[in-house]
Amino acid sequence: MSGHHPHPGQPDSEDQPWSHDQLMAAAVEALLVRKGVITPADVASALDYWASRTPADGARQVARCWTDAAFASRAMEHVNEAAAELGLYIGSTRVVAVANGPALHNVLVCTLCSCYPIGLLGDSPGWYKSRAYRSRVVREPRAVLAEFGVQIPDGVEVRVHDSTADLRYIVIPMRPEGTEHLTELELAGLVTRDCMIGTALPRYGAA
Repeated sequence: MSGHHPHPGQPDSEDQPWSHDQLMAAAVEALLVRKGVITPADVASALDYWASRTPADGARQVARCWTDAAFASRAMEHVNEAAAELGLYIGSTRVVAVANGPALHNVLVCTLCSCYPIGLLGDSPGWYKSRAYRSRVVREPRAVLAEFGVQIPDGVEVRVHDSTADLRYIVIPMRPEGTEHLTELELAGLVTRDCMIGTALPRYGAA
C-alpha cells in the first residue's frame, strides 16, 4: 500500500507458524507430486501466473463497466465471465461485483484470513491481512475508512462484504465527474487497487 495516508497496523501473521490449512495444502501438493498428478514445474508455473496478476486487470474491468452499460450489466451478473471477455482468466472461484453509488459505499474484508480476488487485483496488501483491519472494519467501517482518507457522509450507507474461500468481491467505484472525454485506457489509470477494495476513491483533476 502506498504511504499517501495512514492505515491500520501491518500483518501479524508473517512470523507465525503455518496454519492447519497451510500445512494441509503443502501435504496435498507433495502427495500430488509424488503420485505424478502434477509436477513441481506445474506448481511453479501456476505460482508465476498468479504472481503476474496486477490491479491493472481489475481496473480494465472497472473502466469497461464505466463505458459500456451492457458489459457492466454482465459484470454485475457474473464477474468471471465478464473478465473472460477481456481476455482475463481469474480462476474458478466466484467473484461478485458490488457497485458504489450516491447512497452506498462498499468495502471488502476477509475476517477469517485474507481471501481476495488475486486474479483481478494482484496480491493482497499487507494491511488487508492484518488483524487490526480484519477486526475493525466490520465494527467501525467509517472510522477505518477515515484513516484511509475516505470520509463517508452520514447519509451514505457503508456496506462491508466478507470474502470467503468460495466467494470473493470487487468494488466498482463511481466514475469521477468530468471524465466524459477520457478514453477507456485513461479511465483505467484512475482506478487503483484500493478503489476496488473500497478503501479509496478514484480521483480526477482537482476532485
